[in-house]
Formats: sequence, C-alpha cells, structure tokens
Amino acid sequence: MRYWWVNQKQTYKHEFDGGYMWSPKTAKNGGRIEFYDNMTRVQPADVVFSFRAGLIVSVGIIQSRAYTSPKPGEFGKAGEGWADEGWCVEVEYHEVLNRIKPKSHIDELRPLLPEKYSPLKPDGNGNQVYLCAVPDDMATCLVDLIGNEAKDIINGLDAQYAAHRTENEAEKSIIADSELPKTEKNQLVKSRRGQGLFRSRLELIEPACRVTGISNKSHLIASHIKPWSISNNQERLDGNNGLLLAPHIDHLFDKGYISFEDNGDLVVAEVFSQEVLLAWCVDIRNVGAFNGKQREYLNYHREKVLKK
Repeated sequence: MRYWWVNQKQTYKHEFDGGYMWSPKTAKNGGRIEFYDNMTRVQPADVVFSFRAGLIVSVGIIQSRAYTSPKPGEFGKAGEGWADEGWCVEVEYHEVLNRIKPKSHIDELRPLLPEKYSPLKPDGNGNQVYLCAVPDDMATCLVDLIGNEAKDIINGLDAQYAAHRTENEAEKSIIADSELPKTEKNQLVKSRRGQGLFRSRLELIEPACRVTGISNKSHLIASHIKPWSISNNQERLDGNNGLLLAPHIDHLFDKGYISFEDNGDLVVAEVFSQEVLLAWCVDIRNVGAFNGKQREYLNYHREKVLKK
C-alpha cells in the first residue's frame, strides 16, 4: 500500500461525486510532469488524502489503475487549459468529519515532508501540484491527526478490497475450469452474489432474517456463513452454508463483528463498539437453534471470521 496527496481546489466536487481522479498526461508544451506521471503509479488499495481549501476533506481508497479518458465535461471552465485527453483513476472517497488543517500542524509535519515533490511548503502552505506521493511516516501522522475515522476507512476498506480480490481470483478460476459444466459455472458465480441455486436452497431452510424478523425476500441478503472465497464448490451451493440477513446485519456478520452460537445466542466481537448495535437497534438475544450442518459452518465463522 502506498499513500498519495491530491490537490483538488477546483475539481473536488466533480471528482468526489464521480468517484475518480483525472489529470492531463503532459504539460501544455508536451513535457512530462511528475504530478501527472504519478497517476500511472497508483495501485488499487492505495490511500489518497484529498486536499481542498487548506483542509484534508476526504480519505479515499484507489480502486483502479490509470487509464486513458476524455477530460470530464463537468469540469467546465476549471479545465479550459487542459488537454482533452488524460489519465483517470477510480477512487472510493470517504469524507471525514475531522477535517484537519495541515498548516496548523506544520511543526509535526515539516520533518516528514518529502525532499522532492512535496505537497506542502515548509511554512504549511500548499504547493501548486496535483498528485504527490506521501512518505509512510507522514501518512501515519496525517492519519493520527484525523483520528479513528481515517483508521477505520483505511483498515476496513483495505481488508474489504483484499477480500474482493480473493473472490475475483476464485471466480476466474471457476470460469477457466474446463472440467466444470457451463450451468454449474453459472450457479457458482451467482452464488458469490447470493443468487441462483444457492439462494433457492437457502430460502428452503431460512424463511426470514433471524435478528430482525424481516421475511420480505426483497429486503434480505443471502449471506454465506463460511465465506464464498474460502468455500469449495459444494459449500458454495449448500443452502446450509447461508443465512438470510437484513443488509445491516449482513454487514456485521460478513465483517466478523457478530456471529452465532449453535443454540442461537448472538455473539458480539470483543473489539466491536456496542454503540453501533444500539444505534441500529440490534438486540443481543437468542435467535433460535441451528441445524447440524449449519452448526459446522458457524463453528468456522466463530473461529476464523469473528474478530478477536
């Protein structure tokens, strides 16, 4: 993972709303510019700090490598001097409530600034740059100044990206397997998204969300107990390896913040804040016993997925 700093004085709203960063490829005279070349160096799961009006306003997670893209039309006059073609990188932005002003913390940051291509001047004012690499120790300082918001964004989304990457690799392996019939491939891919045969089999076992009691299937997610990426093909289609959950309960279960004992007692991870459960009106109660096959999968979930 690498860290970056992007100056978005005029284009932040457009880039935030669109979920991207965009820059020209070269200067007006065709020369190379480090801050544009950096667009080709970012990698998925890298972290980017958005700087605007003297403040760090967002912490984003890079979602793609750079690709050639027309200049966004929504830039309007802000992009009049730029070429019509440039680099685009997809970003999942997360605005923070604690918007720090780096200039106010320049005594802490000054020793950590990069010697070349720094986003900040020694006095704390911003340099005229677009995308800069941020040294790890400087990134750590910025995260500490922003606080738990930044830590949760980086830790949570980096883990989420890693999980998606593992699932993507498993899905590619399924598609490339010449010994699997096409119909089985389709069902296995659908099962990753809680659809198809897996969901049909699950609905025969679980009629509703055990925690909220919601039974309207259009509001429920078919969630694997033993994660899809770890399961074998038989487990991926096994209805016993699943629960129908309301979206917020699915989030807590999938991320390992809650689990269930075999008898149905709800288990809460020790590292999880009870405030979220209270805000979401989640009762810590017994939801009813599980069958024998479900218990095997739940044992894996408690041992391997539930956060310790």
